[in-house]
Amino acid sequence: MATEKSTIKNEAKPKAAPRVRKAKKAEGEIPHLRIRVRAYEHKILDASLKQIMDTAARYDAEIHGPVPLPTEIKKYTVNRASFIDKNSREQFEMRVHKRLIDIINPNPKVIEALTNLSLPSGVNIDVKMM
Repeated sequence: MATEKSTIKNEAKPKAAPRVRKAKKAEGEIPHLRIRVRAYEHKILDASLKQIMDTAARYDAEIHGPVPLPTEIKKYTVNRASFIDKNSREQFEMRVHKRLIDIINPNPKVIEALTNLSLPSGVNIDVKMM
């Protein structure tokens, strides 16, 4: 018996196409609005959140939230005197309170009502369509 050796040629394999990152959006995923609200005072923040939620509920939108996010605290240390008494210092802090609301499957009436909403000064709003 003669053994035959098969010769394997080193053929160049076709290279895979480079991966392209796409948004993670499944075909059955429902669109929703993600609203992030920030303010220095929590009472004004809660009042504006209530106003947003009442507006969305008026048009029968499904609401998730408000979800409290961690409070951002910025601390500043300042010398009390300009020349002497280096050990005498004052500390100040600014607190930024944050909340998150999701509105599931918003219709155009809800979006229009939210854009026409007048909120108190000092409230910052970020709206994303996801």
